[in-house]
Amino acid sequence: MRNWLLDPLPGFRLVSSMWFFWLFLLFCSSGPFIEAKCKFPAIFNFGDSNSDTGGFWAAFPAERSPFGMTYFKKPAGRASDGRLVIDFLAQALGLPFLSPYLKSIGSDFRHGANFATLASTVLLPNTSLFVTGISPFSLGIQLNQIKDLKAKVLEPNHYGNLPPPNIFSEALYTIDIGQNDFTSNLNAIGIEGVKQYLPQVASQIAWTIKELYDMGGRNFMVFNLAPIGCFPAFLTELHHNISDLDEYGCMISYNNAVVDYNNMLNETLHQVLDTLQHASVIHVDTHSVKLELFRHPKNHGLLYGTKACCGHGGGAYNFDPEVFCGNSKVIDGINITSTACEDPQNYVSWDGIHATEAANKIIAWAVLGDSYSHPSFPLSKLCDLKPIG
Repeated sequence: MRNWLLDPLPGFRLVSSMWFFWLFLLFCSSGPFIEAKCKFPAIFNFGDSNSDTGGFWAAFPAERSPFGMTYFKKPAGRASDGRLVIDFLAQALGLPFLSPYLKSIGSDFRHGANFATLASTVLLPNTSLFVTGISPFSLGIQLNQIKDLKAKVLEPNHYGNLPPPNIFSEALYTIDIGQNDFTSNLNAIGIEGVKQYLPQVASQIAWTIKELYDMGGRNFMVFNLAPIGCFPAFLTELHHNISDLDEYGCMISYNNAVVDYNNMLNETLHQVLDTLQHASVIHVDTHSVKLELFRHPKNHGLLYGTKACCGHGGGAYNFDPEVFCGNSKVIDGINITSTACEDPQNYVSWDGIHATEAANKIIAWAVLGDSYSHPSFPLSKLCDLKPIG
């Protein structure tokens, strides 16, 4: 039997040309918020920087340009030059962009909320943000936040832009987290060290789904981990030999470890689904989509796979761990600034760790197309998908 995690973009060979044409029209149209007829009136998202729409920077204001330069024309709380996959998903379902739960000004939770924050982990961190950069808002904290939100919604005289009580049973729940659990200690303890606690990561995600189910949730999409062995930041920082690079310039051992985790996560999700009645628990294989983009960027309208748009140093990766995107630092008496390229639409990687809007759009395209959902979860049949540009 084919291992779908090791077969990049199998759906690209299965989806008909007419389906591609329809999706092309979907993505080429414009409009940030067009109300749609949809099974899901809201999205509740849990995650890290891959889906944070402003929670971290609401808690710790310090965001700067060039983040947000492509779509928002200013920093917008996202670790990208523009929109994230969760933004495109919301647009396609006819929903507004998700308000961060931690943002106190201008938030509207009538169509859901985003509990994701940059640098978050599944497991409770045993260190401080100011020591290692790991967010205090782990998945367990994010779960407590949605429980707090529901409690406020159920109050007799609740106020503000809150959703109706039935929203928790009708919403789509998305979970995109685990990358920081995998990478935060990787350089120090190696792959085998990280593997020791990855079963806890998968189990914690499963437990969270059960808790959300008890709150009324019935539809869950869980995104698996990206091929971190192709990220410019990790190609620069992680220990590896030339012999560990594949023909595309990605680190074989690290990517194989990610595949092992994704297979374990898939099995764990199957097990939790067997315990939940009338629920959908979907493993979304965005790993395969991202791997294809890193390997063959030109096949998808991009130019650069393992080179960051926003960085410093040039070369094959354009990533400098001393000067992250948008930052400046004096090194050897010289003021160094990490700047953005002029054409982020040609890059897979925005800043060495996160994807560009162009790559996120392609990933969202794949998610909406259903070929990467296991079991099948055809959003096009559950919602009148709306144009996103």
